[in-house]
Amino acid sequence: MLKPPFGALFDWDGVVIDSGRHHEESWERLAAETGLHLPEDHFKKGFGMKNEVIIPILLNWAHDPEEVRSLSLRKEALYREVVREWGIEPLPGVVDLLTSLREAKIPAVIGSSTHRENIETSLERLGLRDAFSDIVTAEDVSHGKPDPEVFLIAAQRAGAPASECVVFEDALVGIEAAHRAGAKVVAVATTNTIDLLSHANLAVHRLTDISLGDLRELWV
Repeated sequence: MLKPPFGALFDWDGVVIDSGRHHEESWERLAAETGLHLPEDHFKKGFGMKNEVIIPILLNWAHDPEEVRSLSLRKEALYREVVREWGIEPLPGVVDLLTSLREAKIPAVIGSSTHRENIETSLERLGLRDAFSDIVTAEDVSHGKPDPEVFLIAAQRAGAPASECVVFEDALVGIEAAHRAGAKVVAVATTNTIDLLSHANLAVHRLTDISLGDLRELWV
């Protein structure tokens, strides 16, 4: 059995909440507002990446840093607008898993490329703010996934080496980032089919399929 410290690091979108439709809608609204073109496959290719990569590289919308930042901030404002209009719910198994972690005194930290205001807004609506001991967001890192920076910082805030943390992820770039950090990875088949997640230490359809015992066995 794994000895403490043992940290649980959670990606946000696609792990705690299913915000894919909300984010896709916010990109669509931004494109309509600005008259910029969105390729059909943009959302899947960019999922898990920072806007600062998506806007200049994947979409080729802008390259001036200030223009990229302006588009990024507007996109996130539109996302929060969509969340307020549509509402948001935790994915199956999230609340029970977080409760089990808290009872076992295992720190849970969010490690996400999402903007802090987005996460804070949703956490308040979900009533889950106290379930996490800390949050690492886009504002806290210089390099987005697949760079491991976000999970290395999240591990520090969990009080554990990354090698003694488990990362919950759904995006392929996030799984790569977690591996590069040296963490164990539980992949959730929210945005990708489970057969595409075989490079994770454990792949599940949803978080209802996992227990604390399963997590401890990752180190056995």
